Amino acid sequence: MRNVKFYDKDGREVVLNYKDDVDIPNGNHVLAVPVFNDKLLFTKHKHRGIELPGGKVEKNEKCIDAILRELYEETGAIPKKTHYIAQYQIKMKDKSVFLKDVFFIEVSHIENSSSYYETNGPCLYTKIDDIPYEHRSFLIEDAAILHCLERVRELGFY
Repeated sequence: MRNVKFYDKDGREVVLNYKDDVDIPNGNHVLAVPVFNDKLLFTKHKHRGIELPGGKVEKNEKCIDAILRELYEETGAIPKKTHYIAQYQIKMKDKSVFLKDVFFIEVSHIENSSSYYETNGPCLYTKIDDIPYEHRSFLIEDAAILHCLERVRELGFY
């Protein structure tokens, strides 16, 4: 598997490893790169702005269950296909490790919800550049996430 090393905007080392469906996700956070009707599915976080769905893995929860839960809670999306595509690790200043598993998800359909938890629900865009800059979460510019979007393209998923 190919890996990429770089430093984030805060000077922390990031190691991104590309994965596939035979690998076992074991992160403490998850991120979805969902596609619905040939568009990227984002969520609008109430404070940060438009970003990809994801979050923390809860105690005794598998990563795949966490990403499907987060995807549904933040967008109402129902998956059709899910693929494990990457994992990245950030070495934090306090020596802890932030480990995020990234999944490509082909969305079957989107259900309306009366609550999207900490978000205002789903948003669809063809590409990141279509999102007005002032509405983007800082996470949209994260190098690890941009590498994962490129990985989705390399795999022919989008």
